[in-house]
Order: sequence, then structure tokens, then C-alpha cells
Amino acid sequence: MTPTPKLLAFAGSLREQSWNKRLARLAASVAEDLGAEVEFLDLRDYPLPLFDQDLEKAEGEPANAIALKPKFAAADALLIASPEYNSSITGVLKNTIDWLSRPAPEEPPLIAFKGKVAGLLAASPGALGGLRGLVHVRAILGVLGMIVVPDQLALSRAHEAFDERGTLRDAGTRARLDSVVGSVVEIAGRLKN
Repeated sequence: MTPTPKLLAFAGSLREQSWNKRLARLAASVAEDLGAEVEFLDLRDYPLPLFDQDLEKAEGEPANAIALKPKFAAADALLIASPEYNSSITGVLKNTIDWLSRPAPEEPPLIAFKGKVAGLLAASPGALGGLRGLVHVRAILGVLGMIVVPDQLALSRAHEAFDERGTLRDAGTRARLDSVVGSVVEIAGRLKN
């Protein structure tokens, strides 16, 4: 029997009505239906200063980085819904990654990321659905030692994609979301074994 993987699901957006938050919540629900233990994070609840080594040296890790790192360290996998800003990763997502990748005394390097599985999602009103930004997210996570599943979902025309209940209107898109999340849950469960 495959052990139950622990997942974190979150969006690289602070906006309350973010399409990516909706997508991350749907992904979390799919993962729970597949038997995973899932925690949804809202990065708005964990504001961080811009990463600055002088600040780190003077004040140490920010309290919210200290609060987030154990959650990431305990997770087997991440489900990340990343908006695309100017064809790249959002500032809030990159800044969160930068703080959580910093080593702490008596802690293994990259404890928040290394060896964990990641599934990538994006939602955008544009025609490419955030696809260009996911290329950058995939590269960053790969450098941090994460196993990023090959499948991903770039949801175009996000402003039309969700129904009034917040679910995806299109059956094909729902199937693609199920496939990405299913891969993450399966691989994370096998690696946990």
C-alpha cells in the first residue's frame, strides 16, 4: 500500500480573487479525492520583505519565513498555480522561494524543496494561459532539486473557465488538471515509500 503523501497547494498571487488561487484550490480538492493529505496556503497570510542578505544578516530570517519553512519541509509535494507576470514568475512567488531556500544552522540544505515533487499550474485570461511563466518556475524548482512532473496545466481564458461554483466548465480541462495532480500524488506516494 502506497503511503499517504502530504501536499502543499498554493498560488503565486496575493490577489484575493486570483484565478490561480481558484485553480490551486481545485487542485487541492483533486489531491484530497485521490487520498492525499493537503494543506492550502495563501501567501497573503505570510507577507515577507524583499529578500536582502543585509536584512537577513542584521535581523535573521523573517518570522513568516520561519513559519513557512517547516510546512514546506514536512510536505512531500507542492502544487503551485503560478500567474504569469511579463512572461515570467511573479515577484511574490520568487521572493518566497528565495527566503525558504536560505540555509539555517543545523538544517540540511534546501530542506524546503530538495527531493520533493512539484506539479505546475497556471491560469491567465490570455491565450497561452501562463505557459511562458511556467518555463521559469520549472527551471527554478529544478535547480533547487525538485522533481517537477512533466505534465502541467496552463489554463487560458481563465475569466471564462470557471463556473459560478468555482469549478472548471470544460471536461477536457478538468481531465488535464486531474492528470497533473494524479501524477504528483502518485510519484510523491511512491517516493515516500
